[in-house]
Amino acid sequence: MAQQKSKDKAKPVHEIRLGRIRAAIWENETQNGTRHNVTVSRLYKDGDHWKDSASFGRDDLPLVAKVCDQAHSWIFKSSSGTSSGNGDGNEYVHDGETPF
Repeated sequence: MAQQKSKDKAKPVHEIRLGRIRAAIWENETQNGTRHNVTVSRLYKDGDHWKDSASFGRDDLPLVAKVCDQAHSWIFKSSSGTSSGNGDGNEYVHDGETPF
């Protein structure tokens, strides 16, 4: 059964791609509700195989900024109805681990 789990890799709930820059949005259920994380990568081809890297060149950075902005907008829209705040969209919930 452990082999089955490794075959069933978790998939992002949403992906944003501009050229070879990709933002994958992951959903995590916590005691405090649904939280989202984003991984950003650059796709490249090594021979016949596609790979990804978390390293970006100078010319990649504008696209990195754009996919991050679009990921933020997607997360905000998808969780707008589940906020425990006052609904003004300016809530930040401190996770207790990350220093301010």
